[in-house]
Amino acid sequence: MGQHSDTGKTTVATPDLTNVIQTLIKQESLPDTYAVTVRKVILPLAQHIQSVRQERQRPILVGINGAQGTGKSTLTMFLRALLSAVYQVPTVSFSIDDLYLTRAEREQLAAEKHPLLLTRGVPGTHDLKMGQRLIDQLMTAGVDTETPVPVFDKSRDDRAPEPIWPVFKGRADVVLMEGWCVGALPEDGNSLTTPINRLEEDEDSNGVWRGYVNQCIKIDYAPFFGQIDCLIMLEAPSMDCVLKWRTLQEHKLTAKIDDAPNKGNSGNRQSTRLMSDEQIARFIMHYERITRACLAEMPASADAVIHVDNDHSFSEPLIRQRQ
Repeated sequence: MGQHSDTGKTTVATPDLTNVIQTLIKQESLPDTYAVTVRKVILPLAQHIQSVRQERQRPILVGINGAQGTGKSTLTMFLRALLSAVYQVPTVSFSIDDLYLTRAEREQLAAEKHPLLLTRGVPGTHDLKMGQRLIDQLMTAGVDTETPVPVFDKSRDDRAPEPIWPVFKGRADVVLMEGWCVGALPEDGNSLTTPINRLEEDEDSNGVWRGYVNQCIKIDYAPFFGQIDCLIMLEAPSMDCVLKWRTLQEHKLTAKIDDAPNKGNSGNRQSTRLMSDEQIARFIMHYERITRACLAEMPASADAVIHVDNDHSFSEPLIRQRQ
């Protein structure tokens, strides 16, 4: 979920870095050793983002790309906290996942274009106009302006009601946008011809779905991503790891639902759209083509790259300076 900070410019003393890190580690139930990752990996990224903001002398948009399960949400949370609390830079974050079209909108899209577009995730299933309005308002807001940040409820596969969206107050000097396809580029048309998995072979044999998705990237997503001032990539080691990590995410979501106070109510599980391991494997096939393309192309072009190992550990970031 996209989260927010209402930290504004202030003259109060800067919080101690160690306290900020320890508080977040405890909050997220992370091992104490994660403090080393924060100092070696995340802090240099925060410093780089701050330097980009100072150089541009205006609010900036930071994109965070990573396949499912790579740790984008945790990285984003720490970056937001470090920039807000330690550097005193008003920072807000949201996930491109929170821009998904509603279930009803995707049902209509699936009926008009292709049945596979019912499944959230691929380019074409986001409300980019809502995303652009969000970014514009965050970057131009007045001191007292309140901006609701959208939330998508994955357990119900639909947008959460607006009254429960978090609210960011004031102008954001840094906007963090994370998501699996952030920064993705369109493929050459010839590469779309051959299916790369069973889903494409069995349910998109004529290539209509993948052609539509690729066209959406080219026409709509490329300019949307083109406004990113700094692109960070979490580089997964393989698609096998992506499947394993995404399955683990679903297991955690299932446990969270089961542990909810109303877990004894008959409608608790039934009202959600949680997936079995077999459904997750099919779900990941929707993402595979673009994920593989990002893994092949983006490490050479992103402003910062962090390699994610099989055990989920992060390498120190490779940071490039834009010319």
